[in-house]
Amino acid sequence: MAGVSSGSAQYIYACTRMRVRKSLLIPREDYLRMLNMSLPEITRFIGETAYRSEIDELGTSFTGINLVEVALSWNLAKEYQSILELVPGDLKHFTASYLRRWDIQNVVTILRGKMQKMSAGKIKEVLVPAGRLDRVALDRLVAEESPERVAEALKGEQFYPIIERELPGAIEAGSFAHLENELYRGYYARLIADAKEGVKGGDIFLKYIQLEIDIRNIQNLFRLRAGHIHEDIRELMISGGSFTVDELQRLSGIENQDEFIDSLKRSVKMLPLLNALEDIRGKTALHAIEVALTRVQLEQMERMSKRYAFSILPVIVYLEEKKYEVANLRALARGKEAGLPGERLQGYLVM
Repeated sequence: MAGVSSGSAQYIYACTRMRVRKSLLIPREDYLRMLNMSLPEITRFIGETAYRSEIDELGTSFTGINLVEVALSWNLAKEYQSILELVPGDLKHFTASYLRRWDIQNVVTILRGKMQKMSAGKIKEVLVPAGRLDRVALDRLVAEESPERVAEALKGEQFYPIIERELPGAIEAGSFAHLENELYRGYYARLIADAKEGVKGGDIFLKYIQLEIDIRNIQNLFRLRAGHIHEDIRELMISGGSFTVDELQRLSGIENQDEFIDSLKRSVKMLPLLNALEDIRGKTALHAIEVALTRVQLEQMERMSKRYAFSILPVIVYLEEKKYEVANLRALARGKEAGLPGERLQGYLVM
């Protein structure tokens, strides 16, 4: 078996449980049905699925879109924490490292909330305590009075040096975009270091991390093109994937869309990604491009997890597909509240 010894019953059990959980995720046909539902109908539907306990528990405190938002966040955090308790040994090590991305998302959300003078309650509604920072730690951060005090409370965390370095500039600019990008660059550098530190299964973990970096960098190139940003973009790219940052810089300078895609395809070896890039050629909506690339990532993850059946990959596949289930439900609820037609909403769903 790839990634573990043949006698590792705990690994086999954990990976089998991930596949069982994956089989319980909401299928494509149910999303298609929800496209024709109202927000109250979607809420009732969600309340009949794995989100029932959260909908029931929160139903006395929240209604409408707020009920859906908070229930989804609570469920996702609870599910991720239960998986962290389930997986053994090296799987736990890699899973915990991977889930640290939620610390970044939560901290940036809190910093933005403090900058915008949002209430503590509003900030808490969108936090997902699925990383190292649990609900108690996040509550303490939300209780701080300013972004500077939030940063001070994070001393001792791996990413604190980045926040200490970047926060003054972010506050001056009124934007946390660069700080957030630096945090994710540091996050992926740490994942690569974890994968290379000699822990069993690290080589398989590294294969996936490199795939994720490639997809994220390509998505960023399309975002930058949409924003007509063509200057030096190397600081916006993530190192460690198939492309060097210099290659990504060269690609970003190609203004014609067809020439850009042709050049990108010459550097890509993965057939599903080649096919997706060809499909993207005729798309202009950024969200459609990002969804197409995300689908490639999930499909390739699935192939890799079947090849390495008892490794970290089945765990990551479930973590990611659960994340996109929540994202899909959130997009449906927000879209319905905004009055968007079902056919338009469908383009935002990763199915």
